[in-house]
Amino acid sequence: MNMKHFLKHHFDFHTDQIRLLTEETDQPDLIPTKKNIEKALSWLVEDCQSGDSLVFFYSGHGLRQPDFDNDEIDGFDETICPVDFEKEGMIVDNYINDTIVRPLKAGVTLHAIVDACHSGTVLDLVHVYNRHRGQWGDNSPPSGVDKGTSGGLAICISACEDDQLASDTSV
Repeated sequence: MNMKHFLKHHFDFHTDQIRLLTEETDQPDLIPTKKNIEKALSWLVEDCQSGDSLVFFYSGHGLRQPDFDNDEIDGFDETICPVDFEKEGMIVDNYINDTIVRPLKAGVTLHAIVDACHSGTVLDLVHVYNRHRGQWGDNSPPSGVDKGTSGGLAICISACEDDQLASDTSV
């Protein structure tokens, strides 16, 4: 709700330009189930065109699982966890990349903010900033599969690195 308010009042997004999924609703199509999150991800990039600025904000649980596609340097796929993940499964970084990164056309910018454990490369972007070294690193998949955009720009700010946990604090 805070992010919706922020986008509306500081960046002039209109209500119809925002898709908010939350557990704090009685509307089944707005609960962050796997199906609803996948539909919302597709909606985000649908008909995007040059000059568009897209925002993906996720605050929730994140996990990692073994990578069997040889497209992860660390050997793990990062995931986000819908409310029904125990029954329907997690949403894997490969799916997120295919759905909201790869379709980005020239002139389209995606701003992703992911507040979840193991979220460092949850968008599977080709370049990752290493804050300890103060430089960009190559995160290209060992398999050689293309994880880039279709000419657009994807930026992701993550709560932590792939091997770390993010937690709430009262400090």
